[in-house]
Amino acid sequence: MMYIYMFVMTLLGAFAALFLKKASGSNNIKTLLITRNFYISGGLYFLSACMNIYILRFLPYSVVFPMTSITYIWIMVVSYFALREKISANKIVGVVLIIIGVILLAPPFSGVTQ
Repeated sequence: MMYIYMFVMTLLGAFAALFLKKASGSNNIKTLLITRNFYISGGLYFLSACMNIYILRFLPYSVVFPMTSITYIWIMVVSYFALREKISANKIVGVVLIIIGVILLAPPFSGVTQ
């Protein structure tokens, strides 16, 4: 069950980054502070952090923290569809390496139990 929470937590982080990117188009700090995307981003990051704290109650830090790298995979997917960014071969290699790392950390390979 905690791995489902990890999935949701990393997805929230990716969407938080998207809204922060959209807010970054502001010309100055005053404009940024009244941008709706800035507050949506902050709210999503807050929810993601709360989920991270909850997950850490049940899984080791040495597993949870590296597994948050899944967020980078979601960011690449979200940026491709929402921002029309290109996915290069280097990005694909990076994603494959992240997936390999997550598999090595997750049960049954790591010996961690829920």
